[in-house]
Parts: sequence; C-alpha cells; structure tokens
Amino acid sequence: MQAAVTVTPARIPELLLGLATVRPVFLWGAPGIGKSSLVREFAESLGLECVSLLGTQLAPEDLIGVPQIRDGRSVFCPPESIARDEPYCLFLDELNAATPDVQKAFYSLILDRRIGTYELPEGSIVIGAGNRATDNALARPIASALVNRLAHVHLEASPKDWLVWAGANGIHPWVLDHLTDRPDHLWSKPPRTEEAFSTPRSWHMLSDALHSFGPTLDEPTLRVIAHGTLTPAHAVAFCGYVKVVRSRFGIEAIIRGEARWPHRVEDRDLLHYLAESFRSRLVKELPASKEHVPAAGRQTAYRAKSLLVQLAEISVEVAQSVIASDADGNPVLPAWFLVEAARDMPRLVEARR
Repeated sequence: MQAAVTVTPARIPELLLGLATVRPVFLWGAPGIGKSSLVREFAESLGLECVSLLGTQLAPEDLIGVPQIRDGRSVFCPPESIARDEPYCLFLDELNAATPDVQKAFYSLILDRRIGTYELPEGSIVIGAGNRATDNALARPIASALVNRLAHVHLEASPKDWLVWAGANGIHPWVLDHLTDRPDHLWSKPPRTEEAFSTPRSWHMLSDALHSFGPTLDEPTLRVIAHGTLTPAHAVAFCGYVKVVRSRFGIEAIIRGEARWPHRVEDRDLLHYLAESFRSRLVKELPASKEHVPAAGRQTAYRAKSLLVQLAEISVEVAQSVIASDADGNPVLPAWFLVEAARDMPRLVEARR
C-alpha cells in the first residue's frame, strides 16, 4: 500500500487514541522504525495488556482453536492467549506477511471482534502492523474487504523523535552525538541484497553492543559491529566519528590549520568522515551567491579550496565527494564555488566524469 500521508512516531499516540478505540487500525512502515514498540507503549498508556500475535508464525488453527464435543456438538475453543476476560490490546504483528488462510482466520477478530462464540471484552482494541511491499520485506496482498475495514496509518522514521527517545533510554553517547550531527543516517531504504542497513532498531543494536564491549573496544571489533548493523556507508562514517572522538583529529582543528587530513591507509574511514563533515560545513557557510560576499565568506572559500587541494593529494575520490551533487544530480554547494574549484582543480572535475 502506498502512503498518501505519513506521520512521525510522536503523532502515533494521539492518532491511535482517536482511531484504535473505535475501529481496528493498521500501522504501515519500513522494518526497524519502531512500529511494535509504539503499539506496546500505547497499550501500556491505556492500562491494557498487549497480546502480540506474529502473522508469520501462525496457522489458522492457532486462532480459531480446536474443536471439543459438548452435548453432542462440536465447539471451537479459542486459545488462551486470545480468550481473555479483561479488555486488552490485540496486536496483529506482520499481519500482511501471514498466509491467505491465516489472514482469513483473522477476519472475524478484526471485523466482528469475535472467534467462534468468544467476543473480545468491551474496551479491547485491535491493531495490526506490517511492512510495505516496497520495503523488500515479506508482504502479501490484503483482500480489499479487509483493507476497507481497517483505518490505515503510515509511519515514517523521524530523527528528531528518535533522538528525544534515545536520550531518555540510555542509548550510547557515541550514537546520540553522531546522529545529532548526521540525522540523515538514522534510516536508509532496505537494500535488495542481504546486507545490514540502518534503522532506529539497528542503531539501538549498535548502542547495546557498544555498552557491552565498554571502553576497551578496539577498532577492528568496532568495524565488525558497525558493519554488522548499519548501511555500509553509515558504518564507515560512524567508525570515522569514533576515531575523531578518540584522537586529536577534528574538522575544526583541520580548518584552523592545527591538524592535517589523516593520510594513513588505515585511517581512510576517518578521512571519509572528516570529508563529510567538511562538506556539511561548506553547505552551511558558503553564501548562495558570490555577489556581496562578506570578507568572512571569501576567507571560508579560500580556505576551503586550499583544504580541497590538500585532500586531493591524499585521495582524489574523497576530495571529489566534497563537491559532488546529491543523489538526484543537483548541486549541493553554490555554483560559483564549484566553478572556482573546477578552475583551480581540474583533476577533480575529470574524476567526476
């Protein structure tokens, strides 16, 4: 299902309070952005126990129960996890990943709030969740009759919301500080191949690993756990950030001339990180137009070109990444600066070709 309108995690409690208390709701979103946690926290806020059923691990009989003979007639007895006396939150996780037969078994729970003769207690709520087909995750079509009986909410990852949550939940300071500087690294689109990719969940996993290894964590182990949890480019950037924290290197020191670009092969991840930080600084500080550029702006441009030359002496590829266009081919740095950079450093332009 395609999202016409998306919402951030901060808005979910308000929306569920108005929707889930009167109708079943389906929460759509990419893997690892916190759908399950949000549902459990919402249920807790209402004082309801959250009972999770995982669609991929169920068979139809797990829902409709098994038959028993009573007074010469067969009666289906729903499982104890569903048949409860007190109101609760029934969370149908990965509902759209379930087989068609299991989805059909959910119909009566979703549409009529009942299984056989059992009815959900008054005050119970039903919430489903799942990934989209575009997320390269297991997702099956939901019948139109079921789609039309659910209120649909599409969730998007929000760095601002996650950082607020992370600051109150013991996330490792390195993760907090890095994502504060690079909020665009919180989430990346799931890849088509089997490799790690960045999500709020994977950053949480990395934080847990950092806490587990403690201050004695060495660089080889850091690379293993970073690349084992994050998108490769994000892992390189994070390892570079940690080197900055642990060493004398820092983009401020380099800009001031107190330190030089790291040139060792083993420091290439650090070089990439510093180049990204340098690019971000230029985006913020270089004026869009060369006309009426203040003295500070001219000094920034002059120093930037000097640093690009030094960077290109170590790696033309890394230097080119500073002036590269965005993913859509649009220039990120001001056109006048790119013209001057091309004039003064033609080999960077040749590398871009």
